[in-house]
Parts: sequence; C-alpha cells; structure tokens
Amino acid sequence: MAYSEDIPLPEGDIILKVSGAIENTNLGDTVQFDREMLEKIGMVDLVTATPWHDGRISFSGVPLRSLLDFVGSQGETIVAVALNDYEVEIPVSDAFDTEVILALTMNGEVMSVRDKGPVFVIYPYDSSEKLNSQTYFSRSAWQVAHLIIR
Repeated sequence: MAYSEDIPLPEGDIILKVSGAIENTNLGDTVQFDREMLEKIGMVDLVTATPWHDGRISFSGVPLRSLLDFVGSQGETIVAVALNDYEVEIPVSDAFDTEVILALTMNGEVMSVRDKGPVFVIYPYDSSEKLNSQTYFSRSAWQVAHLIIR
C-alpha cells in the first residue's frame, strides 16, 4: 500500500474508512473520507422499494464499484462494519454485477445516524427477483463506518 498524493486528507468529519487490500491510502494504511470527498467520487441516484421503508425511496450515493476503483481494491470480499460493530460480508463481485451504492442521502436529505446514515449499502432491490431477497437485504448494512477489503 502506498500513500497517494492524489487523495487529500479529509477536512470535515470522517464518515467512512476503507482499509485492507487497497493500493491507495491517505492516512496510514487507510483511506479516510469526509462526505465531500465521497461526493467527489461521483454520485448516482437510485429509486427502489426497501424492506425498511414504505413505498419507493430515492437514494443518492457513490457506486460501490467507483469507490473500489478509487481506493485500488485488490480483494474479493468487503467486510462492512457499522457504528455498532455489526459486520456483514459483501462479495466484491456485487459492486460490478449490481448497481449497489453507498447511499449518503435519502429523499434528498443527508442521512443521520438515526436514519440509517451516514452511509447505507443499498441495492436496487425491486429491479430483479434475485436482488429482492434476504441474501441482498442482509448485505445492506446501515450506519457503515468502515469497509475492510480482503
């Protein structure tokens, strides 16, 4: 792993840390992001029904594949760790086979911890039967603070 001068240090509150099998870092062996840094990677909109909300919800966030490319991911598995230390494994292939995002806003509002933020793993659940299943619901960690690439 090497420090990349292309990745600045966060100036705002750190909302996500990425570590593990990555090529690019900005602080020790990690990449630490504030909200603005994540937004600069590129945001997309995703409207989907979820098992946790009524009706279809509009989310905006960073495509997981874009984040993995940004940090130079070299692994096969992502361990998403929530603020309460809940962990779930997500295959890296999901980032390239689905339109999964790291949602930062819900219905146009920045997600607080109370609203499952600041980072919520969201799949386009209602885009296919495959994604509208417990397998993908269980990978949808909320209040994500750390991604460990293995």
